[in-house]
Amino acid sequence: MTYRAPLKDMLFVMNELAGLDAVSKLPGFEDATPETAQAVLDEAAKFNEQVVAPLNRIGDTAPSSWKDGVVTTTAGFKEAFRQFAEGGWQGVLHSPDFGGQGLPKLIATACNEMLNSANLSFALCPLLTDGAIEALLTAGSDAQKAVFLPRLISGEWTGTMNLTEPQAGSDLAAVRTRAEPQGDGTYKVFGTKIFITYGEHDMAQNIVHLVLARTPDAPEGVKGISLFIVPKFLVNEDGSTGARNDVHCVSIEHKLGIKASPTAVLQFGDHGGAIGTLVGEENRGLEYMFIMMNSARFSVGMQGVAVSERAYQQAVAFARERVQSRPVDGSAREAVTIIHHPDVKRMLMTMRALTEGARAVAYVAAGACDTAHRHPDEAVRRQSQAFYEFLVPVVKGWSTELSIEVTSLGVQVHGGMGFIEETGAAQHYRDARILPIYEGTTAIQANDLVGRKTARDGGATARAICAQIAETEAALGKQGGAAFVAVQAQLARGRAALEAAVAFVAGHAKTDPNAVFAGSVPYLKLCGIVFSGWQLARAMLAAQAKHGEDAAFHGAKIATAHFFAEHILSQASGLRDAIVAGAAPVNALSEAQF
Repeated sequence: MTYRAPLKDMLFVMNELAGLDAVSKLPGFEDATPETAQAVLDEAAKFNEQVVAPLNRIGDTAPSSWKDGVVTTTAGFKEAFRQFAEGGWQGVLHSPDFGGQGLPKLIATACNEMLNSANLSFALCPLLTDGAIEALLTAGSDAQKAVFLPRLISGEWTGTMNLTEPQAGSDLAAVRTRAEPQGDGTYKVFGTKIFITYGEHDMAQNIVHLVLARTPDAPEGVKGISLFIVPKFLVNEDGSTGARNDVHCVSIEHKLGIKASPTAVLQFGDHGGAIGTLVGEENRGLEYMFIMMNSARFSVGMQGVAVSERAYQQAVAFARERVQSRPVDGSAREAVTIIHHPDVKRMLMTMRALTEGARAVAYVAAGACDTAHRHPDEAVRRQSQAFYEFLVPVVKGWSTELSIEVTSLGVQVHGGMGFIEETGAAQHYRDARILPIYEGTTAIQANDLVGRKTARDGGATARAICAQIAETEAALGKQGGAAFVAVQAQLARGRAALEAAVAFVAGHAKTDPNAVFAGSVPYLKLCGIVFSGWQLARAMLAAQAKHGEDAAFHGAKIATAHFFAEHILSQASGLRDAIVAGAAPVNALSEAQF
């Protein structure tokens, strides 16, 4: 199945929901008009459809390989990455001061969705590089920025994020990699890092590793972690590369999915010490790394949307062609294509509704991020930042969790053929399975949503979002018509369920944290479902206003919102109950009962 970028859907969300027109009026974004967005997305679609997407299946069957410390990527990846770099795609979001295009995050998000739909394994390299760029922009010295940023943004070099160690997964307090100061401003780094995406490859001239490590006198725990730049090849002051640094790939993992993406085990300092330079101040490494991680978490959420879109496209194409069974209503005596059968329609609509809802939430978050950085009014910036930060764990957690359901439904639509690797449906399912795990599991996103994003401000940001949802309900009520009445009713119930959950979280986080955190993942899913339903309801209103311009397209938007409300948003009350009352049976369990 060939990937086709859903440009019309993307532009609809950008223009009607995410406020592209308003974003283009922000200082510094004046050239990012809807016309510019259309042109950029058109070019991104051509590149990803024609160059990157055809490599997806090849990468799954002939993945990256390791031999004697050297990683060779899948045939075609190196050339595709060269074209990616030459096209300026790594720099879409980043500052023109360092060679980027300086376009809004909203436009970059659509470009990234296409790249990830085309080839999830390939897209991981630019994703991690984006995170490294963000970290250095925020915490790097002027000298570090001058040397590293232009080369990362150009695609000449790539970046990695080195957190995890054999004994330290998500618990970074257990990091043991050490960095010994040499008295000349450099450090020697010693240790082992695992699960390092594109930690070694042949697609770029240099790899810039950002590494968490401890200095000799650092305090215990997360407060004693520092961040270091440790390049594969040492870098001279003028930016030219020198000798090979003492960091080596000792193996790559054999994985369930994303097989073409080399996941490396890196050994630092086996031959005297890997030379690194400190980023920012000692013992503030975790703070800096979270800049990189937040960038990556949003991007991983977009991976969930992207692989869901790819799986949906393939399932629809199969359902249009596969002939099996007569209609249950007796309307034909011959077998028909399976897209006519009610349950197949239900599965396909579930796939589409989940994907479109998650895309809308993510694009709206991206637009809020642009506003938070560029709006001239400080109060608007602050409000937009709070909104964006609240949505990040939802985008990451909800979009990746639903990608498992969507890609699994894609296999189901194919029936027995979906279980056969040659159809390609299984690859999407396998590739998606990592998404709720890396860059912080769903539970980690949910704990962040509960602790930092809800309990910390007493639920104020969450209630402000609920107030906006209520405004959408009121607008739905003015439309009339059965579909609008149904969506209004389900959205109101969903909002009420969310308000009850917010009250429970804010009211009990300090007094009964076990009860609150037992329901943290259901709370994240509730937010994802209600926010998706809200954005699809807004899409429904926009589609109704423009219905005459393209009846088929806008009619599909109305139908998708209606389906989501009745089949998915209707789950909100059950999640509320699990959050508010479900903790007791969880916390009553002892280890012996498992």
